[in-house]
Order: sequence, then structure tokens, then C-alpha cells
Amino acid sequence: MMKTCRILLPLLCLFSPLAAQEPLLQPDTGKTLLERVSKGEKRINSSNMNLQFYTSLAGDFTDGALDEAAFKLNGVRLEILGEFDKNFSYHFRQSYNKYSNPHALDNLSSSIECALVKWQVSPRFALTVGKQAIELGGYEYWVNPIKVREFSDFNNNLACWQAGVSGNYAFSETQTLTMQVVNNRSDGDEASFLYGRPEGVEKVKAPLLGTLNWDAYFCDKALNLRYSASYGQLADKRGILYLTCGNVWKRGPLLAYVDLMYSREGVDSKGMVSELSAARPGGGVTAQHVSYLTTIANVDYRIHSHWNLYLKGAYETGGVYKTNGPYEEGAYRRTWNFQACAEYFPMKNSELLIFFHLLYKHYGMTERAQALGARSYDTQRVSLGLVYTIPVF
Repeated sequence: MMKTCRILLPLLCLFSPLAAQEPLLQPDTGKTLLERVSKGEKRINSSNMNLQFYTSLAGDFTDGALDEAAFKLNGVRLEILGEFDKNFSYHFRQSYNKYSNPHALDNLSSSIECALVKWQVSPRFALTVGKQAIELGGYEYWVNPIKVREFSDFNNNLACWQAGVSGNYAFSETQTLTMQVVNNRSDGDEASFLYGRPEGVEKVKAPLLGTLNWDAYFCDKALNLRYSASYGQLADKRGILYLTCGNVWKRGPLLAYVDLMYSREGVDSKGMVSELSAARPGGGVTAQHVSYLTTIANVDYRIHSHWNLYLKGAYETGGVYKTNGPYEEGAYRRTWNFQACAEYFPMKNSELLIFFHLLYKHYGMTERAQALGARSYDTQRVSLGLVYTIPVF
């Protein structure tokens, strides 16, 4: 016993000063963390949390033959947003439908879509820092994913959430100009390109993307124009250019828009041309010098307070503008899709909706794509589902 005491006594003397130190933050259940850190000088003005929920029963077909019919949880997201100290706001959103592996470049879990703080420096100028959406133009691009039954291929293959900084200046109540610099990808080269960085192409030391966005309203705010231009580096001497625009008309029960989206890429960042080489004898190769063009048209009409109908279509092309490896210059893919949907809102002034959605999509492959082993085919989907944004607080 005496031997044990002789061992424990020095240890107690060693750790007792640590135990006596004052905690970094005193427990106080009546104050927020911000109030405790700032000693009551700053307070949270508002805070909201919601759970975004999207589930469906869907039947998927290829060339008219049933592939699978199953229940799916298409989207589950947790969102926290609010304001503190009058001029600062925050926005955090995490998806539970994505892997949680950390990205090599931005050092953040891939399941976290949005994590930013916005500072309203003056009534006209605001600064946003953190993981945020690339400031591209268009309407479909900005719609909450749980409200879109089928994205265009362009938007569906675009890594839109990136870490960086942006500043927006409001010239008036109807016109805003945004300047932004973000990473052009979240991960390293090997994970960002479908078959890795092409042989002979060196990595870039500053994988950044700069964007200039113009957002304006006309005709008593019924007409909204969202135009942007972006440029960055994907690899050494391999850039990427985006030209995107959205033309939106929203008045009364009618919402209609036409989006045009174009990208010219030194290395195929979306993988839609590169994937066509998967069946070739030598295996898949990441394509270089590719371009994509997408046109999206949509018409929504709220025929009743409880009912909304919409028709939507998209036509998209993908090709190579300079011969490289197994890819000859020219067009490779032409796809189009047609959608029809009926949405029922059981409760007024609620985010709860039940939908019935039809999708027909055609994947057309040119002779160049067929020479790589790709083939043309059609897909169809019939789905019945429910979407709800649950306000937690």
C-alpha cells in the first residue's frame, strides 16, 4: 500500500495544477457560444435549422425494358443558417447522400455542400468566405436540388460547391455584380478527372477559377437575367472557360426560363466525353480539349393553390475541338430529355409536396463515339414521390 501511495502522490502533484486551471469557457446554459466568447457584446439575431427530405418510388427503364423499381431516399440534407451581429450571416448545409471522405484540396468532407460566412460590409457591398456555389448564370443551376427531379447533364456533372471568396456589389435594388475566386475542384487531379490526369500533362500549382456574374431584374422584377463568365486552370497549360446565362420570367402563376451553358475545357472535368472510351481495348482515357453546350427550357404553371404543373426539356452536346490521344476532333454525344410533372401541395404555405414525374431521355452517340465502343440508347423513368423541408427551429 505504501509503495502504491509513493507512486500516486507525484502524479497527483503533477496533474493537480492542470485541474485547477480555469476552463476556457465557463458553462452557462443561458448564453450562446458567441455571447460567451464575446462576453455578451455580440448576439445571434436569428438562427434557423431545417431538414430537407426527398423520397420516391421510381421505375427505371432502358430502351423500354425495366431495369429496377425501388423506393429511394433521393435527398436528405441538414441546413443551418442565420445572422449574428446585424452585418454577419452564416450558411451550413450537409448532404447525407454523399460520401464523407475528406477532399484532398479543400480539406473538407465531401458531404458538406455549403459552409460560409457573409459580411455585409456596407449597404451595397458584401463579402462571402468559405465553401460556396460557383457564381455561374442560369436558373436550374440555383434551384435547391430536392426540388429538381432531373438535372441537365451539364449541371449534374458540375462540382459547383467550392472553397473561396466572393464580393458582390449592388448598383441598385435590381442589379448586382459579383466577383469571385474559388478552387476549381475539391480534390486532387487523380480524383477530379475520370481516368486521372492525362499522360504528359503537368499539374497546376494554383487550381483556381475566377468568375464575374451579373444578376439583374427588369419589367417590375418579372424578368430576371443571370449571366456569368468564368476562367481558370485545370492543369498546366490546360484552362477552362464557362459562359452561362439564364433568362427567367416569373409573374403570377407562371414561371418560365431558358438557360444556355457552355464550357471549353483543356482537360475533361465532367467526364461525359471521357466515359465514352471505357470499352476501348486499351481502357479509358481522360479526354483533352473538350467542349459542352447545353440548352434548358422550362415552363411552370400554378393552376391552383394546391396544384403546379411543369414541362421541361434539355438538349446537350459534347465534343472535342482538338484531336488528342484516341479522340478525333468533332462531335461525340448529343443528348436530350423531356420531362412532365404534376405537383400537389396538401397544405397552403407549406413546403410539403407530392409529385408524379415522367422522364424520357435519349443518349445519341456519333460515329466517333461508336468507334470508341459507345452506343446510343434511351432511358425512361416514372416516379411518385414526396418532398418536404421540415423546419426544426
